[in-house]
Amino acid sequence: MLYRLMKYVLLGPLLRLFWPTKVTGLENIPETGGAILASNHLAVADSFFMPLYVSRRVTFPAKQEYFTEPGLKGRFKKWFFTGVGQFPIDRSGGSAAQAALDTAIRLLREGRLLGIYPEGTRSPDARLYKGKTGVARIALEARVPVIPVAMVGTESVNPIGSKMWRPRRLEIRFGKPLDFSRYEGLSGDRFVERSITDEIMYALMELSGQEYVDIYAAKAKELLAAEAAGVRPAVPLQPDARDAARLPQSKAG
Repeated sequence: MLYRLMKYVLLGPLLRLFWPTKVTGLENIPETGGAILASNHLAVADSFFMPLYVSRRVTFPAKQEYFTEPGLKGRFKKWFFTGVGQFPIDRSGGSAAQAALDTAIRLLREGRLLGIYPEGTRSPDARLYKGKTGVARIALEARVPVIPVAMVGTESVNPIGSKMWRPRRLEIRFGKPLDFSRYEGLSGDRFVERSITDEIMYALMELSGQEYVDIYAAKAKELLAAEAAGVRPAVPLQPDARDAARLPQSKAG
């Protein structure tokens, strides 16, 4: 009830009014059954705009801090993020991280649409970064297709560190579903999961037109912080021609 109220009455109409959005490929989303919407991640705004144009409810995992902040502000955040279809995940690792994976798999087996950001965190500079293999494990365990989703322009709506959203024209592109049933039974094989994840990232690179960087976004943020502090990073942040070559050769060729 709260999700529909947010989408159709409280929040959705305002988003449509101030951020006109061109949407393509909605026909690629199945009308029923579980599926993963694997998106690039440019801004917090991604989790608001993408579900707005999908007729089915989309559920996103969100960092636990959105749900555990104390006080009145914390209660409002928990209410709000629950209302827009998000559930908490603990990114600290261990059993908590496994519990988050199990929750995602359960939701998909129940026939839900699950939104996932394979990069794990927002891109610090609007480029596309290496995907984490959790998305592959979830897809294999739940036996569902993966639909790549390209968000275009949301980094200009609320840049990292900004408090106010800026009106912009946006675009959302839903790609053709990726079927990984050929890998059935191979969940837990790290080479298979890396191959699947790279295939998803390649699809996102093609769909979004972003430059690909073969390091994790979290590491890129560390390197940028080191550069800002005047510390020479041990790993160069600038990509080179080898980055594209690290993606699946059957596709990149």
